[in-house]
Amino acid sequence: MDYQARIKQAFLDSGIAFTEEELKNIDYADFGLNRLETEGLNLIVYVNNDTYCAKEMVLLPGQTCPEHRHPRRGAHLEIEGKRETFRCRKGKVYLYVEGEENTAAIKSTIPAGQEAYYTVRHEIELNPGEQYTIEPDTLHWFQAGEEGAIISEFSTPSDDPSDIFTNPNIERVTK
Repeated sequence: MDYQARIKQAFLDSGIAFTEEELKNIDYADFGLNRLETEGLNLIVYVNNDTYCAKEMVLLPGQTCPEHRHPRRGAHLEIEGKRETFRCRKGKVYLYVEGEENTAAIKSTIPAGQEAYYTVRHEIELNPGEQYTIEPDTLHWFQAGEEGAIISEFSTPSDDPSDIFTNPNIERVTK
C-alpha cells in the first residue's frame, strides 16, 4: 500500500467520521525534507480562522514532527504565537517541550543524522484520552509510538509560514 493510501486508511481506522472532501484534502507535510515516513505529519484541518483552529493529525509508527515553535507574529509582533492543545485519540505520542529533562533516556528515536535539530528533552507521554497544552513560543516536537497515533489539535489560529523550525532546511509550506 502506498504512503497516501496508508495515511487515508489510518484516518478511516481512527473511529472519527470524515467526509470524502476532508479525505481528499489531507495535508501530507514533508517539511521539504523528502523523508515523509520519518519526519512528516499528515493533517485534516476542520477550521482555521482568525479566532481558532481545529485539526486531526495522523502519524505512522515512529513518524516525527520536527522541533519548532510558534512565535509572536504580525508587522509589529502584535499577534501572540499559537497556543495548542494536543489530545491523543489513538496510539501513543511522545511530546517533547522546553523544560528540565525528566527521564534518563527519551523513549523516542531521533531521526538519524538530525540529532542537532532536536534539542528539547522534557518528555510527556500521551495515551488515548490524555492531553497537553503547549504555550506560545515554546520549542516542541513529537513522535508516534510503535502503533502510530491519532492526535486532535485545538489551538489559536494556525499560521504555518510563521512557524520557526530548529532545522534551517525545513520548509513548512508545501511548494
